[in-house]
Amino acid sequence: MSFPPLRTGVVPLLLGAACVCFLSPLSSAENPKASSAPPSGAKVLFDGSNLDAWVSRDGKPVTWKVMDGYMEVGKGDIMTKDKFGPKFQLHVEFWLPLMEKAKGQGRANSGIYLQGRYEIQVLDSYRNDTYENGSLGALYGLIAPNKEARDKAIKPPENWQTYDITFQAPTADEQNKVVKKGQLEVSLNGVPVIEKGTFDKLTGGAMDNKFNEPGPLRLQDHGCKVRYRNIWIKPLD
Repeated sequence: MSFPPLRTGVVPLLLGAACVCFLSPLSSAENPKASSAPPSGAKVLFDGSNLDAWVSRDGKPVTWKVMDGYMEVGKGDIMTKDKFGPKFQLHVEFWLPLMEKAKGQGRANSGIYLQGRYEIQVLDSYRNDTYENGSLGALYGLIAPNKEARDKAIKPPENWQTYDITFQAPTADEQNKVVKKGQLEVSLNGVPVIEKGTFDKLTGGAMDNKFNEPGPLRLQDHGCKVRYRNIWIKPLD
């Protein structure tokens, strides 16, 4: 007795004349708790279990909620206790709530501040127009993402999405004047949306202007219930 070729991810179990199929596990896109593993040399900043690596911006304990492997934006910005720079690779996964009545910058707004000074915009830009250097994937106010690439990569709200960022801070002289521009690459869900971006300014909301000093990773409270998970950072030489 012969059987047709099996489809990938399906395993047959014969019970008499019956065939019962067991489906393969959910992919990371379908499973809200699934996530990619950090590479060797990376420092895990949030693994879904606690916020021990974080403090509120005023130095007090964090009040954001942790549940089901993610954290949800609460009252006030939070930041890492450790500081990083001048060059690193960062991985962050985020989930945007559905806010149908909101428009523009009011729709699922948050932000990821590199060194506490340079905001990578977090926003629901799915069928939601706003100024390009303030859309999802932008270095806020400074570098707009490639619109075609962003629209290809973007997912609707209530789906987990991923940023992979490579960052090099600007270099300043003794008078704190930038003499070498910073460099930035941003991928959204595996699609490059900023390639070979350069900048010599801070974004709005920067914690300070100390270009040459390491700084924390900071997550913004903008009044929207954005979620984050699987955050790691890898220093680069």
